[in-house]
Amino acid sequence: MKKFTGTGVALVTPFKADGAIDYPALERVIEHVILGNVDYLVVQGTTGESATLSEEEKMEVLAFTKKINRSRVPIVYGLGGNNTAALLAAMDTIDFSEIEGVLSVSPYYNKPSQAGIIAHYEALADKCPVPIILYNVPGRTMSNLSAATTLKLAQHKNIIGIKEASGNLEQCMRIVNSKPDDFLLISGDDMNTTPMRSIGAEGVISVMANAYPEIMGAIIHGNGEYSKKGTFSLLDINPLMYEESNPVGVKCLMEHLGLCESHVRLPLQKASNELRSRIISAADRINTNQFYSPHLE
Repeated sequence: MKKFTGTGVALVTPFKADGAIDYPALERVIEHVILGNVDYLVVQGTTGESATLSEEEKMEVLAFTKKINRSRVPIVYGLGGNNTAALLAAMDTIDFSEIEGVLSVSPYYNKPSQAGIIAHYEALADKCPVPIILYNVPGRTMSNLSAATTLKLAQHKNIIGIKEASGNLEQCMRIVNSKPDDFLLISGDDMNTTPMRSIGAEGVISVMANAYPEIMGAIIHGNGEYSKKGTFSLLDINPLMYEESNPVGVKCLMEHLGLCESHVRLPLQKASNELRSRIISAADRINTNQFYSPHLE
């Protein structure tokens, strides 16, 4: 599944001040990232605030994204949770046309065993009409997909890769060392992408690509030195993206760049004035003109 190499952008969902979805802003964001040469779009992941959108809103955002994208790049849809039966039922209601993959976060809160995680994903993969990308983010789920669990699931014909956001490079190396050749290791952390590339990662699903798609293209497609240059350019701003939770920081940055307003839905709140000031200061020191995606040459 080479279509999911490179930069996947975890799209934000822009909101108006009253909390309604801002579709003109979403169109601007989609055009911005496609013009910035991202390789695919990820709709309704964590960064898209899927936790606070209704099922109807999720379907509307998906349909709108398809309309604006016009099949220019692949679309991955976020479909994960801790209720396996509910996810299986949801598959009957989703229009999978133009969706080329599903990103499914590991079950959270109920902290299943590794056997439970395997059974959960196998049930989803058996039914899902498109390939599944696992998503391991223990900092949010409080449960880790071990390397052994990932490798077990990699044997399923409809599970094609993992977005690894554990930050555990040794675990990632164990996956790369024993995975099937066509199973993708995808970085789930922008700043870990360069080191993960060095051990065999083939892509990133990125928060920062909402604002700086060209820099993320340089990081994932550039040679070692160029990739490091892109990573180092984000050293000051990246931690600020998560200081008051994601996507609070990146929406603040995108507002500064004129892409969308920074509104989020409760229980999240807009960036504090102090954080906003530091984000703007860091952004003003970044020169995006020096970056491009080398694979387009």
